[in-house]
Amino acid sequence: MIRRILLVATILVSVSACSTTEETATVSDMSVEQREDITTGPLDGTVVEDRMVEEGPAPGSQQDLVVNVGDRVFFGFDRYDLSREAQLTIERQAEWMKIYPNVNVIVEGHCDERGTREYNLALGDKRATSVKNYLVALGIDGSRVTTISYGKERPAVLGSNEAAWAQNRRSVIVVE
Repeated sequence: MIRRILLVATILVSVSACSTTEETATVSDMSVEQREDITTGPLDGTVVEDRMVEEGPAPGSQQDLVVNVGDRVFFGFDRYDLSREAQLTIERQAEWMKIYPNVNVIVEGHCDERGTREYNLALGDKRATSVKNYLVALGIDGSRVTTISYGKERPAVLGSNEAAWAQNRRSVIVVE
């Protein structure tokens, strides 16, 4: 039993000899203001506003568009006209583009898997063009907006059911 106590004591002495108190001494020698910088909060009991700064997407980036405005609108089956919900989204996209006048975008037109490749390429083009035309009508310079149709070649959701098809009948704005 005594051997165990001596062994534990020896280990504790060895471990404590390896540790340093320099950091503790340095922190205790700091002023309150310096310690506030480390703790990001007052140490004197003063209540201040939350200083936590969340890092968001870079302004004018694709992620900024997705997070703050939305990058896509959806269409009905075999349709390229804009629903009221789609118009509202495109209006927000236009306002966002006005904030970032140096940003150019590509409007992608997409379709679900039904129909021929050629038919869906044409329909995707009509969908992308209808979004571009609405952006231009809202004051966005047409030279900032290009269109491309992917038809049914790039589904957002795989599946052969109405839920998947509804997600694939869309246009997506991509920041260049």
